[in-house]
Amino acid sequence: MRISAKGRYALAAIIEVARSSRSKETVAVIAIAQKLGISKIYLEQIFSQLKKSELLLSTKGSHGGYILASPPQGITAWDVLSAVEAMLVEPTEASVGKEAPEIEMALQNVVFQPLDKVVRECLKKITLQSLLDFSEKQRLEQAYMLNM
Repeated sequence: MRISAKGRYALAAIIEVARSSRSKETVAVIAIAQKLGISKIYLEQIFSQLKKSELLLSTKGSHGGYILASPPQGITAWDVLSAVEAMLVEPTEASVGKEAPEIEMALQNVVFQPLDKVVRECLKKITLQSLLDFSEKQRLEQAYMLNM
């Protein structure tokens, strides 16, 4: 399975928003773009989709930025990826439907639909909180290793 750059960036960026949201502070797109090495313009497009999907809230002004719309334990990897990855939620296109409908039915019912279901179920089990926790653990371990 391949997740596009947009999906990978969306997951990384929302982890950064979650990190800032713990202190109830908004975070600016430019700050996340610089921290993660992502184009600000591209990240703004991603944040627009995440906001439209009601995963982020935004405020304008000098202290404006983004904050999570829900607690991180209530947001899943599926929520984030389905907001930005159109291909992830679309059913697999027919391969040989007109020429061999019985083979197409076999492919759809035995391969593609079960695969889509497993991927969806797996991504729904991964919360933003678990991603944040793992990220923080790695950051602390790296800091410990640098101090040795």
